[in-house]
This record gives sequence, C-alpha cells and structure tokens, in this order.
Amino acid sequence: MFRVLKEVFIAIPKGMFVVFKQMFHKPVTVDYPFVKPPMAPRYRGLHFLERYDDGSERCVCCGLCAASCPADAIYMEPAETERGERYAKIYEINELRCIFCGFCEEACPEEAIFLGKEYEFASSHRDNFIYTKDDLLVKWPRTKPSEVKFLRPMRRVAWQQSEEGRPQH
Repeated sequence: MFRVLKEVFIAIPKGMFVVFKQMFHKPVTVDYPFVKPPMAPRYRGLHFLERYDDGSERCVCCGLCAASCPADAIYMEPAETERGERYAKIYEINELRCIFCGFCEEACPEEAIFLGKEYEFASSHRDNFIYTKDDLLVKWPRTKPSEVKFLRPMRRVAWQQSEEGRPQH
C-alpha cells in the first residue's frame, strides 16, 4: 500500500515537470488544410502530362512509358491527325497499381509525363483512381508557368530533304 502511494507521489511531479517543460516550446503542429508542408525535392506525387508552348500535347504515344512501368499501370492507344502527327487517343494511368517509381518520366523521349508534387488525391471509390488523359493534361491556357525545366522546349519538326539530298531542319 505504501509502495503504491510512494509511486503516485513521485509520478505526479514527474508528469507535471514534463508538461511545464513543453509549455514553453514552439508547437510542432501544422495548420494542414490551410498551410501545406513543403515536400522533399525528390518526392513523386500524382502524374501530369505536359504541353508545348502552343498548347498541343507533348505525348506522341510511343509506348515507352507503358513498357517501362513495372506495375503495368499505364494503358494507351495511338492515333494520328490529318497531318500525320501521332497523339494518344486513349491514355490512362491506374494510380492504385502505380508504385510511383518514376520510370515512366525517365523513359519518355518527348518529356511529356512527369510526377508532380500533388499528394491530395484520396477518394472513396476505386474508379476515381483511373486517371484519363483529360485528367492528366495540364490545363490550357496556363495560369502559371510550368515548373518543369525541359531539355527540349520546342517541338521537333520533321526532317525535309533538300535538293542535294542532305537533311535540313
């Protein structure tokens, strides 16, 4: 009985000391919905498809991103315009399958697909995690400049033959 009372009288001052010590520290909580914490520079979030400066899609549906995806989360079907330019008629990413490895953005020769910093894409239904091309394309016209630093910002122009037979750009 005395041992229990002794432990209580020692434990209460110890606990109060911890409380008073923490009262003078800066709070560690973040006002989350209003203040978003900064993400790590290498964080990989929700995918997005980039556009050229003229508003056209960068994706030519080569299939390299789908081939490099270890989780088989990307599905695409190609199509061509009247001028013979390829584009993705259907482009879907199943975010439930995706492991956010970043292989798709490394494999893309056109610099069309990127993993952004968006991390708020929770849903209560499985069908909402299949993102189509309309969901992934950057809105046009842009409200702010792209945060992506492109290696090749301009569209490639098809090579044309000159009279001498040498390719011209």
